[in-house]
Amino acid sequence: MSTVDLQNVSRWYGNVVAVNDISMTLQPGVTGLLGPNGAGKTTVLHMMAGFLAPSRGVVTIDGSPTWRNPGIYRSLGLVAEREAVHGFLSAYEFVLACAKMQKLPDPAAATKRALELVEMTSAQDRRIDTFSKGMRQRTRVAAALVHEPQVLLLDEPFNGMDPRQRMHMMELLHTLGDQGHTILFSSHILEEVEQLSGLVQVIVAGRLAASGDYRRIRRLMTNRPHVFAVQSSDDRRLAVALIGEKSVSGIEVEANGLTVRASDYGSFTRALPRIALGEGIRLRKLLPSDESLESVFSYLLEA
Repeated sequence: MSTVDLQNVSRWYGNVVAVNDISMTLQPGVTGLLGPNGAGKTTVLHMMAGFLAPSRGVVTIDGSPTWRNPGIYRSLGLVAEREAVHGFLSAYEFVLACAKMQKLPDPAAATKRALELVEMTSAQDRRIDTFSKGMRQRTRVAAALVHEPQVLLLDEPFNGMDPRQRMHMMELLHTLGDQGHTILFSSHILEEVEQLSGLVQVIVAGRLAASGDYRRIRRLMTNRPHVFAVQSSDDRRLAVALIGEKSVSGIEVEANGLTVRASDYGSFTRALPRIALGEGIRLRKLLPSDESLESVFSYLLEA
């Protein structure tokens, strides 16, 4: 099991600051890297992969710096956003070449295993320049996995994949994360990150805006009211009873229940059962309405 660590890392190009004083630690499992275009996500991934030197700070994998350290590639796999594959090679030839560069004891067996993982064996003898974008992506993932790295970095890995291919890739990354691999993937599609990982690193304008489980991040946003959907055996009577609760800042009675805005997540969720019990009302539903990753991300961008 491997750990990727960034300590006070900055990277600038002339007068342009791409990444500004970022610290983060990636543990085994799957983590999503989020941010708008130009936020610095690719720069962070390239520094982790040893392609770029930090202008300030240190990037390490298991304590070893990534810059000018070719030895890290024995335990690191990378799928960059930009494609760098030779179209005249077949998928098998491309992944086999990567296996040989890693000096694996049985490159042919490793190639077969990697292509099976990404469901590319049926097309392994076709030239890469005949592939769809999704097929090329899966071939590149196979090449990154051929040496069974402990750390896997993926920049927009689902680009060009159809829904079935995307679902299979998500299942594969889930499995690898559960097996103890450290995986970081960037995506501009929030639904992909929400399905694949609860853990996020959010970069906005080159700075780390939030880190951790996105639901916990939302609950720490005390300056924004929390919105809940509530259904009970008597919604109107419950609404009247909740008006006096200090943590409740607003209530809307709708046809399918209540929309409750609370200033404090913990206080409200503790008070609601007590109030309902005191009024003899049965609660049927309590669901946070704004704890999606999309809500968290939009709040962070507005901050």
